[in-house]
Amino acid sequence: MTSEGNYKEINKILWNDAVATHLSSEFYDMEGFLAGKSSLNPIELELFGDVKGKKILHLQCHFGQDTLSLARMGASVTGIDLSDKAIDAANQLAEQLEIDAKFICSDVYSTPEELNEQFDIVFTSYGTIGWLPDLDAWAAVIRRVLKPGGRLIFVEFHPVVWMFDYDFQKVGYNYFNAGPVEEISDGTYADREADISNNSISWNHSLGEVMTALLGQGLRLDSFQEYDYSPYNCFRHTVEVEPKKYRIKHLDNKIPMLYALSATKA
Repeated sequence: MTSEGNYKEINKILWNDAVATHLSSEFYDMEGFLAGKSSLNPIELELFGDVKGKKILHLQCHFGQDTLSLARMGASVTGIDLSDKAIDAANQLAEQLEIDAKFICSDVYSTPEELNEQFDIVFTSYGTIGWLPDLDAWAAVIRRVLKPGGRLIFVEFHPVVWMFDYDFQKVGYNYFNAGPVEEISDGTYADREADISNNSISWNHSLGEVMTALLGQGLRLDSFQEYDYSPYNCFRHTVEVEPKKYRIKHLDNKIPMLYALSATKA
């Protein structure tokens, strides 16, 4: 089997190895989270609105901070993630905090097989679709698990960001999906000094590819916005221009760093 064909197993090892480091990192601020701090950002909170009583599916939830933050807001939430270690940590957090949330270990494409139900909202955010080779299949899953009139809320790093090399000095990658990007990842975005080194396989997805996939499944685009900052300090050479707003220092506001959209199932 080629490495591309084995991408789920390769990336599962990558994410499993990151869980312990992420749980103890300043990046994820577990102390603040356990004390009641929400992990959600203003961008997605504005799109969500009032979620009390809403049934939400969180795709690629990692160890569930955002999932549990939504549950704290009164939603009934299910989190899905490929990493069994992340799901174990999510269940432990839910039990520790006495929050009623459900977590399932599954890849995105198998979600309908794991959940024979539909949701008011599907949520996915910040570094998710780059781990998926087929956005048409991704969008089909979203349509399948949404109720009629249900909404997708999606926040993602802008594909322009992924064009640059890791020091943001030159264009090193294709804007379009030119096939798998196979690399060795040292450390993690939450701790670059972590003693972790793994193979990774990812894909770049243009805005056109994202939109075509969602529209092709009959989802109606309700809003779309681009942002010139990241709420996370997860790239090299960043500067905090406002609280929780980071840009690449030498690029300032010249490139988009995020986009956010909401779409409705007819």
